[in-house]
Amino acid sequence: MDALKHDPHERPRVRSIFLSDIHLGTRACQAERLLSFLREYDSEHLFLVGDIVDFWAMSRGICWSAHQNTVVQKILKRARHDVNVYLVPGNHDEALRDYAGVSFGEIHVVREHVHVAADGMRYLLIHGDEFDQVTLHHRWIAILGDIGYALLVRLNAWLSYVRRTLGVAGYWSLAGYAKRKVKSAVSFISNFEDSLLRHVRERGLDGVICGHIHAAAIRQVDGVTYINCGDWVDSCTAIVEHHDGRMELIEWSSSRLEPRYPVETELQRAA
Repeated sequence: MDALKHDPHERPRVRSIFLSDIHLGTRACQAERLLSFLREYDSEHLFLVGDIVDFWAMSRGICWSAHQNTVVQKILKRARHDVNVYLVPGNHDEALRDYAGVSFGEIHVVREHVHVAADGMRYLLIHGDEFDQVTLHHRWIAILGDIGYALLVRLNAWLSYVRRTLGVAGYWSLAGYAKRKVKSAVSFISNFEDSLLRHVRERGLDGVICGHIHAAAIRQVDGVTYINCGDWVDSCTAIVEHHDGRMELIEWSSSRLEPRYPVETELQRAA
């Protein structure tokens, strides 16, 4: 199915927006693009699925821009204006897990959440680091990996500048390319997804909406829906739920919307 084209003057209102891995407080955070996305989309529910603020990186040095400050202000404003905002902390903002059950400025902090979509599907909302064996048992490796990933993202900024100077159109991610090409990374992502799906089946739920691995996806796996929000560091992706319960993966560019529909989901709906 071809990607839907959106009227640039139309401001869509959806039932829910799901965002993860924004990494506020870092140079890599693409807050300006996130603000552009949030200016286009209104919702009844806003779910922040972990690693919204990067306390790991901030312990090494804080980079907090005016755009990042505006992201926080915009989220708080939505919470004050009858948008249900839930924050599920991740490993980079795990300190907030101590405040599960507490609300800050009408933002509800929870360890996890079961979201019932408009079509009755029940999704487990969880960041996902609990199913990452490296993060759980070898934290020092995870921290080194985080530093390496940050370096790739900074190199990518220089490459983007060179591409713009040469007049090369489009956005290309060095970190994303490396993640797709390195065999061990592909294996890690597969193991992560399998563990999450097994957990969801054991709980009798219909699907999972997570983040953590910076690999956006919507897939059906043996009757269970796997959804990953992606990130706002390198791919700039979000998940939106429409009023009929349909989930859509949005890739956000600086100039236009780029919805992407996974073949498995569309084939299943057409069946």
